[in-house]
Amino acid sequence: MFRLMKNWMHRYFSEEEAIVLILLLAAVLLVVVSFGSVLAPMFVGLGFAFILQGVVNYLEKRKVPHLLAVSLVFSLFVTLACTIILLIIPLIWKQGSNLFNELPGMFTTGYDRLHGLPQLYPGLISETQVSQWIESANQEISYLGQWLLSFSISKLPNLVGIMIYLILVPIFVFFFLKDKALLLNWLSDRLPRERRMINQVTEEMNRQISNYIRGKVIEILAVGAVTYIAFIYFNLNYALLLALLVGLSVIIPYIGATLVTIPVAAVGLFQFGFDNHFLLLMAVYGVIQAIDGNILVPLLFGEAVNLHPTAIIIAVLFFGGVWGVWGVFFAIPLATLIRAIVTAWPQQPVPATEPQEKGVCH
Repeated sequence: MFRLMKNWMHRYFSEEEAIVLILLLAAVLLVVVSFGSVLAPMFVGLGFAFILQGVVNYLEKRKVPHLLAVSLVFSLFVTLACTIILLIIPLIWKQGSNLFNELPGMFTTGYDRLHGLPQLYPGLISETQVSQWIESANQEISYLGQWLLSFSISKLPNLVGIMIYLILVPIFVFFFLKDKALLLNWLSDRLPRERRMINQVTEEMNRQISNYIRGKVIEILAVGAVTYIAFIYFNLNYALLLALLVGLSVIIPYIGATLVTIPVAAVGLFQFGFDNHFLLLMAVYGVIQAIDGNILVPLLFGEAVNLHPTAIIIAVLFFGGVWGVWGVFFAIPLATLIRAIVTAWPQQPVPATEPQEKGVCH
């Protein structure tokens, strides 16, 4: 057993660079776990800087000075943020309030339609089944109401935190864009001079995370915008709110699209009933989801995120459970980081086994 452990340690931990990388990863993980909530505005600003850095690079390739390019991109970022905060969020809040007020009527209509199912399908659905469904629905609605109440009360103290985000995030975004080279040089001076493995991992992750975040933002905007246009065409109630949910659902691969289908179908069924208008709405919605999964995602990400679907789901569940929404959003880059480390990890050949003792028959 000792010889097996010794061979394993020699194979994977014989190089000093591997030990340094382990220590760096452990230090970063310790900082994130210990001070993640405190440093969250910095992480959010870093994410936005990743998104905007591509625009800055594009302007610099067109001979625009660095400081001017950063100023233009940052001004665009602030303008879009103010537009979302002052115009779009109030509309979403209004639609959400209206939806909440109409929920009792939606439940009543749903119950009436459930009670009518035994008459429509007497051989398939009985009154007992409908009663069981209604009882289960009442329990789930009660749990949902309690969760919403506790959630709203628990989030009231976070208004101050929101104000802190609104102030600190733009500051971090500006300086991450403006002093990118300075910050990277400062970090590089504090790393070991011999760092082939570290450079390989960081270069791959810089490319992977940049492409992933930008692609994911484009996917959210594209899916949300197309869905909103489709919902407006069908004159669906709460179109903006539902389109926002559909756009944000792409953050959670495979699972998000399934979950967001429930409110879309519920609102459509309540508004149109089970008729051709509702079926056409759901068909168009299904086409949008199919185009997103089979055309848009491969076009945006290509081979940048070459992970098995099982690995993606496990990463979403694990990192989402550890870090919540941000863990879900960065689950794929973090899984890609693990794969990059495993790929770049140095491996020494296993030492030859000791020769057999003399006198042993062959």
